[in-house]
Amino acid sequence: MIYNQILNDQKKVLNHEGAECHRVSPEMELYTLACSMAMSPKFYEMPQAQIDRLVLLMRNVDAEYVARLAVYVRTHMGLRSVPLLMAVELARLHSGDNLVSRMVEKVVVRADEIAELLMCYQWRNPSTGIKKLGRLSNQIRTGLQHAFNQFDEYQFAKYDNKQLNVKLRDALFIVHPKPKDDEQQKIFDKIANDQLQIPYTWETELSRLGQQAYEDEHAREKAFRQKWEELVVSGKLGYMALLRNLRNILNAGVGEDVIRSVADRIADEHEVARARQFPFRYLSAYKELLNVACVHTPLILNALEDAAIASSKRILGINPTDRVMLACDMSGSMQHSLSRNGSVQYYEVGNMLAMLLQHRASNVISGIFADEWKVTNLPQKSILSNVHSISQRIGEVGYGTYGGKPIEWLIAQEIVVDKVMFFTDCQFWGNSDFGRYFTDLWEKYKCIAPNARLYLFDLAGYGHMPIEIPRRDVTLIAGWSDRIFDMLASLDNGENLVEEIMKVEL
Repeated sequence: MIYNQILNDQKKVLNHEGAECHRVSPEMELYTLACSMAMSPKFYEMPQAQIDRLVLLMRNVDAEYVARLAVYVRTHMGLRSVPLLMAVELARLHSGDNLVSRMVEKVVVRADEIAELLMCYQWRNPSTGIKKLGRLSNQIRTGLQHAFNQFDEYQFAKYDNKQLNVKLRDALFIVHPKPKDDEQQKIFDKIANDQLQIPYTWETELSRLGQQAYEDEHAREKAFRQKWEELVVSGKLGYMALLRNLRNILNAGVGEDVIRSVADRIADEHEVARARQFPFRYLSAYKELLNVACVHTPLILNALEDAAIASSKRILGINPTDRVMLACDMSGSMQHSLSRNGSVQYYEVGNMLAMLLQHRASNVISGIFADEWKVTNLPQKSILSNVHSISQRIGEVGYGTYGGKPIEWLIAQEIVVDKVMFFTDCQFWGNSDFGRYFTDLWEKYKCIAPNARLYLFDLAGYGHMPIEIPRRDVTLIAGWSDRIFDMLASLDNGENLVEEIMKVEL
């Protein structure tokens, strides 16, 4: 019997909390990791460990899947750094065709990502010679040659940062792109000669202003107020730049008519749809303004709320008649920032996604869990204020991760819902007997609600699941963007996640 126990112990998979769990396939684990990787520390995993796991998983899956997943992460999930890293690593793992070059052309969406990819290549392929970059992969070079053809002078000039290790001019000489016409040849010549016209951007305009001398502080404040008004009225301030500078605009004391134009633009449905911001960007802006002492602050807060509501209108995969439970993980491991310099934490991302769904559904039970489960009754007309309200309840349900608590409550109350949705890092406690605890609870609940489906929205991508996947009644989705709900719609129609990724165009 002792050897039987030894063999059984070898089969066990433990999550970061030491509880038994289930691993997903390499394809699914790579998907969850890539969609939730910000190249910054997570509660349980430092950046280098994430990178090592990413590369190991890439070696164990099909190269075409890797390429299509990278394009999906860039174009659908809106992440920038991870797809570039995947391109660099795939160039080392795969050769013989143009797969990587096609991938590079798709993941380089902004002009600055040309130099960013080359710096990533330099980091992952350190040179021992005089040149910073060793022999560049032909596939990377070809992909970047095509990428160079996608941008105009303004886009190149906007992102021509002279402080980078690899500058745009360096990239031009390394990649040797072929101009598509005479006009582009002139642009390449300007890059080579450092003669790109300095673009009119809010950064350059404010930088010029900051270098000027003023009679006194009042004169300086007036100059900056007028400049912010000019930037807003000119329309030169992009939507994301507007979101990030709301505090600066309010503090500058711009006129009420300008503030109202800012509010109108922030709340405009077409602007929201075109900008495709992460939902938590609205939350970040909202949080930053809460303590700004300005008579116009409430107007902008209302506009941000309207913008969040507008973003919810794009959500697919939720039927207004569905009976839904939304369970948000408030455990200690979720109280960790997404990025080094960001204020938004993992639990807030989960709450934001949940409140977007709550706004769309008619029959909703929403709540928070950690050591315990607690229902949080919040108005469906609000999103950002709801998320802020939930944030004030940190610690109210403890700091553990007893993911079975919401299911236990449903069973005890004999409540039937169609969809049970968890927003979590999936590091559940309490699993035992080969991870059967959560599984047994779910199967017990299915006796009450046989048609119910379970959705795990994995926000951290550690690769550990409290229940076996795949199952027909369990869906795993990863990422921080509201576009995860696009995938939800496809999966509800019987599609396979890996097959959906393989549909992404290269």
